[in-house]
Amino acid sequence: MQFERFFQSNLEGLREAGNYRVFADLARQRGQFPSATRYREDGTEQDVTVWCSNDYLGMGQNKIVVDAMKDAIDRCGAGAGGTRNISGTNHYHVLLERELADLHGKEAALIFTSGYVSNWAALGTLLAKIPGIIVYSDALNHASMIEGIRHSKCERRIFKHNDPEHLRELMAADDPSAPKLVAFESVYSMDGDIAPIEAICDVADAFGAMTYLDEVHAVGMYGPRGGGVAEREGLMDRLTVIEGTLGKAFGVMGGYITGSAALCDFVRSFASGFIFTTALPPALAAGAAASIKHLKASELERRRHKDAVAKVRAMLDRHGIPHMDNPSHIVPVMVGNAAKCKWISDVLIDNYGIYVQPINYPTVPVGTERLRITPTPLHTDGDIAKLTQALNDLWSQCALARHVA
Repeated sequence: MQFERFFQSNLEGLREAGNYRVFADLARQRGQFPSATRYREDGTEQDVTVWCSNDYLGMGQNKIVVDAMKDAIDRCGAGAGGTRNISGTNHYHVLLERELADLHGKEAALIFTSGYVSNWAALGTLLAKIPGIIVYSDALNHASMIEGIRHSKCERRIFKHNDPEHLRELMAADDPSAPKLVAFESVYSMDGDIAPIEAICDVADAFGAMTYLDEVHAVGMYGPRGGGVAEREGLMDRLTVIEGTLGKAFGVMGGYITGSAALCDFVRSFASGFIFTTALPPALAAGAAASIKHLKASELERRRHKDAVAKVRAMLDRHGIPHMDNPSHIVPVMVGNAAKCKWISDVLIDNYGIYVQPINYPTVPVGTERLRITPTPLHTDGDIAKLTQALNDLWSQCALARHVA
């Protein structure tokens, strides 16, 4: 087989379809977020404003977080030294897991190197080890959840997105004595819609099922202490497992699960994705703990963020730019064409200094291509005006349909 030819032909197919991914070469500017420096291929530099970061609250630039990381490096050095099983658990890991357990009202927490790994390892382990278990997975669950479920090789059912009644039908058709787990998300990252957590928990409880909630796009963002949508709605005690990330609203890196002490210890003891991988560096754990502790006490970032999202939506409406209506902080601006979506993204960064990554297939279905805009508390009114005016200009150039209020 001509391997290089195979690779190149498939990559060319992506380019022709407008789905080839190009990574912007950026350096974030501390203290200037959401500003960044773009490094072009011709060797020149450009100042850009980032509009698609998952550092939703700008905590990756927060002095409290940065100082905590610097202090941890001064105390412990750079790396963790290996896996926690071999090199020991750094005290910063212990402190972080305590913060996370407290955040979600659970007995224990377990940290991983990313949210992807925490989903893959926790779901893969629970579903592989519990004999005869059936998993019920929302149709739009993240790839990390799907991979964990596939890895487990357990019986699986897919219920229609955010549809508790379809979930009930599927569960009623299965052996009532079989152990069951329902896996779903709170905020879905591409459409920005929010799950009916209480209704799904009601169905799960009726069939004696465990519940596994992915709150990666909600932690830090919702609830009086940033515990997520389940905290906001007073439902954390009804979830068997609450999974989250340290790399989005908390501004650092890593993933975690929270639950009973026995469940977390079970995953710790059997998950290859935990046992055999190097632990988070102490500095990252320290920064994450500082971020969580700050957002438990401060509503300022969440309040300013909510205001910024409302302003962006209002300005988009003023220009007739179609965006998906949802109750979350994610603003999907709908283009509906892969080539035009990429073209708009390219022109935004080249001509306007605005960075918004195009979201095309396979991340979203063909025909629903979009620009996924994520306002932050640090975007100014001027930033918002510049973004929406640029989109207004490009919408006309692409002859795209406008929304009529």
